Amino acid sequence: MNGFHSSETDQLFRMLLSLDSVEECYAVFEDLCTVKELKDMSLRLEVANLLNKGKTYQEISAATTISSATISRVNRCLNYGSGGYRLALNHMEETERKREEGPEEK
Repeated sequence: MNGFHSSETDQLFRMLLSLDSVEECYAVFEDLCTVKELKDMSLRLEVANLLNKGKTYQEISAATTISSATISRVNRCLNYGSGGYRLALNHMEETERKREEGPEEK
């Protein structure tokens, strides 16, 4: 998706990386996106998570409001895309693992 790269998109991503909390993300995304856009992005990430855990299209469709066409698109991106979903899922798993382990002892 090389047409995706631009100085404006770089600026957006740098701004997102500079945020310090989930609450700050909520504030930015509430202004930046419609409720539907934010829900759609959140659900696509959840679909990627469920596919990554081995759930079938039928199980995902029954558990969410996502169409099989969207599940298929997420699956295609998960397996043949630029690696963004895998990167995000790996970061989420690492964050969860660290949270479960608790603070490091010094």
